[in-house]
Amino acid sequence: MDYYSPIGKMLRKLPAETAHDFAIWSLKRGLVPGQKKFFNNALKSQVFGLEFDNPLGLAAGFDKNAEAIDCLSKQGFGFIEVGTVTPLPQFGNPKPRLFRLEQDQAIINRFGFNGKGGNLFAKNLAKRKNYTIVGANIGKNKDSLDAIHDYSILLEEVYESCDYITVNISSPNTVGLRDLQQKKALSDLMSEIEKKRIELANKFFKRKPLLYKIAPDLSESDKHDIVEVALLNNIDGLIVSNTTISRPDFLQNSHKDEKGGLSGKPLFELSTATLRDVYKISQGKIKLVGVGGIASPQDAYTKIKAGASLLQIYSALIYQGFGLVNLINKGLVELLEKDGFSNISQAVGTETGV
Repeated sequence: MDYYSPIGKMLRKLPAETAHDFAIWSLKRGLVPGQKKFFNNALKSQVFGLEFDNPLGLAAGFDKNAEAIDCLSKQGFGFIEVGTVTPLPQFGNPKPRLFRLEQDQAIINRFGFNGKGGNLFAKNLAKRKNYTIVGANIGKNKDSLDAIHDYSILLEEVYESCDYITVNISSPNTVGLRDLQQKKALSDLMSEIEKKRIELANKFFKRKPLLYKIAPDLSESDKHDIVEVALLNNIDGLIVSNTTISRPDFLQNSHKDEKGGLSGKPLFELSTATLRDVYKISQGKIKLVGVGGIASPQDAYTKIKAGASLLQIYSALIYQGFGLVNLINKGLVELLEKDGFSNISQAVGTETGV
């Protein structure tokens, strides 16, 4: 039953952030119906040492405070990423800061890491039931002068209660954050965070996968530098990509010139090109999570063939609802079978020439 069509239409009559807050409120209380998870051996894979039932995850930004994990775990995802969280609570940027571009099937946001802080986030993580794999996406406070300190604090707070950690260095809505993608700053950050991970792995007797989320708006030299530094610092994976500050000429909605990061369908080509480039540069040596504009099984399959071992969605859910999760997974099985692949891992990077 497609319960989302009428509900989604009503939600989209509300201001975008109000609708988002209501969705989290409903999920937190278990008021959103779950759906029977689609299982197929062709979709199972081992990535970063973790066993995934399917490759499709929920991207960070939806459940910023890790409040709705249990209900989200019943929506068919192979994994869920919560956050971005900062050490201290912060309001973020002034409202309005979330805009729907319905004609373009897109979203622009300039939230600025709004959230309730690391302490509450970690407590929420610790209370979750183990329905699925959960990643914690960590960031820095807006006014912090020491990014490494912020990330280190959060790494320690979330380490025991999540399955992997993502270091967000690519949101366009925190001034100076994307500068951390520059080679020297990134090298210093990755080196110190890796030292912290080793310390925590020894403390808890378990090495947790560490990923970095990068922007789609990178020069060729930036991409090469990121791959080089990531390989030197034993990074488990890269999430490609965050939202874009660019604005394609074909955008139609009146909100198209709002400041912030653009996500959804218009991001697909750029994020996929970045994904493909990073896969080629790394020669497939770094596991990649493909995110940006996925709204159909074919979109998902294109990302996989461009080098993604895992996938994430968010913006398309606003327009299509959680039923999209099983729809994509079922469609992926059909596409894999059509091309003669018995498992998703066989299709990763097949169109890159690597």
